[in-house]
Amino acid sequence: MINGKLICDDLWLVFFVVWMLAALRTKRAAQRADLGRRLAYAIPVVLGFALMFNDRWQIPWLDRRVLPRTQELAIAAIALTLAGMAFAVWARVHLGRNWSSAPTIKEQHQLIRSGPYRLVRHPIYTGLLIALAGTFLANGRVRGALSLVVVWLAFDIKRRIEEDFMVQTFGPQYEDYRRSTGALFPRLMG
Repeated sequence: MINGKLICDDLWLVFFVVWMLAALRTKRAAQRADLGRRLAYAIPVVLGFALMFNDRWQIPWLDRRVLPRTQELAIAAIALTLAGMAFAVWARVHLGRNWSSAPTIKEQHQLIRSGPYRLVRHPIYTGLLIALAGTFLANGRVRGALSLVVVWLAFDIKRRIEEDFMVQTFGPQYEDYRRSTGALFPRLMG
């Protein structure tokens, strides 16, 4: 039987290394969110990922299995994790040197509305949440579900900070983009 959790864990490790290496090629920041605002989302992100991947916290209710271990679920978990990662990578590549790990305005910042950004305003978060949902399928425990919720909330905080910067930088152009494009999921109606 395929060990979906082990494979998803390995996928995340490779993803993280590639993601950090790509961070070396970004534009210089012109403006960055202050430390307090960055910690408001960073702490929950770290907590959320720790919940998913840290098995050392022996808290019985967190380890309660809510999904069965089946071959089909393991395959679906791996596929969803890979699909989410692929979407996030597509968005990151499309964003190019405008990317930053923190809410930032870059020197000569550009508003990107093409590629995955024509579908959603924050496709990296969308991809990471899809990948995390896939990993939850492999994890199958309360800790995995809680991880997904905590990271989603953290990304919502970060998204709001980023959007403040975008409105400040691009004004009506960003407001139009925000009205026409969903934040994490495509708008089904105009």
